[in-house]
Amino acid sequence: MGCGTMNFEIERADFLKALGHVQSVVEKRNTLPILANVMIAAKEGAVVLTATDMEIALTETLPVPVKEAGATTVPAAPLYEIVRKLPDGSTITISHRGGTEPLSLKAGRFATTLNVLPVEEFPQLAAGTLPVRFELAASLLKGMIDRTRFAISNEETRYYLNGIYFHAAETPDGLRLRAVATDGHRLAQVEEVIPEGAERMPGVIVPRKAVNEVRKLLDEGAVKVSIALSETRIQFRVGGTELTSKLIDGTFPEYERVIPRQNDKVLRVAKKDFAEAVGRVAAISVERMRPVKLSLSRGLLVLSAMSPDLGTASEELDGERVHYEAAPIEIGFQARYITDITDQIEGEVEFLFADSSAPTLVRDAADLSALYVLMPMRV
Repeated sequence: MGCGTMNFEIERADFLKALGHVQSVVEKRNTLPILANVMIAAKEGAVVLTATDMEIALTETLPVPVKEAGATTVPAAPLYEIVRKLPDGSTITISHRGGTEPLSLKAGRFATTLNVLPVEEFPQLAAGTLPVRFELAASLLKGMIDRTRFAISNEETRYYLNGIYFHAAETPDGLRLRAVATDGHRLAQVEEVIPEGAERMPGVIVPRKAVNEVRKLLDEGAVKVSIALSETRIQFRVGGTELTSKLIDGTFPEYERVIPRQNDKVLRVAKKDFAEAVGRVAAISVERMRPVKLSLSRGLLVLSAMSPDLGTASEELDGERVHYEAAPIEIGFQARYITDITDQIEGEVEFLFADSSAPTLVRDAADLSALYVLMPMRV
């Protein structure tokens, strides 16, 4: 297929959308020139675009009338930029005479050529056998990703924390599909009713890049996501897009051991008022790791922060916005970690404390499908 001629016409909007998907998978800093390329394969009735960084492969299939079938690879970034800058409504003609001949792109009076690399050099990320298969509502997967991915670790040495851990979890309410992420400072856990077919899935760690690419696809109006996986690979199908990723080869820690079960000091606070107060108080410090202190007494929450260079800030919340009836407590958290969690909460924020040094449990008082664990800082 790579040796024959190729010729087809495609609408600019369709081509641009597909190129947007595939070019974001291309590894920007690579040692293999072929990895900077997108493979364009034209066959009867369809054009297939493929990109890979050797860890992830994304394939987009577009129904297009093909005049001549063929395949080649061209640099993804310049092709995307060229198509992006063409006028809306353009019809693009792509042609290639085979071999090492450049690919030709024409639209109206615009014409360009791009150098190619042989299809034979393009690496294939084989999915292998994927025995576990199920469908998930796109809205559910979107919610599971959004409420956990902020807690993915960026420490490459702890590579087994560089993704979201998806697994079938036994709960008092039966089997659930659960997603967990942690960086050692905070933990996020979300669970949903397990879909048919996922009951025997192995626990898998989906790497950050794959999570982010799938999340982008879910913003485009999909209703269902088809998921297939083994112990080493996972594949997501969203419309005409198929993303295959290697899984992180590691053991996710026994996270349930760090989730507090006996915390008995309960704070409920209005989310909007609390989040805005944290933002105002934290503005006094430019240091990322400086904590915001929560000082609690019956019916009163005082948030405060200090900076040796800039000064101090504090704000009181009371009345209907705060419900706290337990013994007084002072506890500190990194402001950004608090904000990352409250961003995921719709209703009242519920904190469950044990003491000023123990892990704190955070939940949405109106939605217990998610929980968060936050490690305090010394204040």
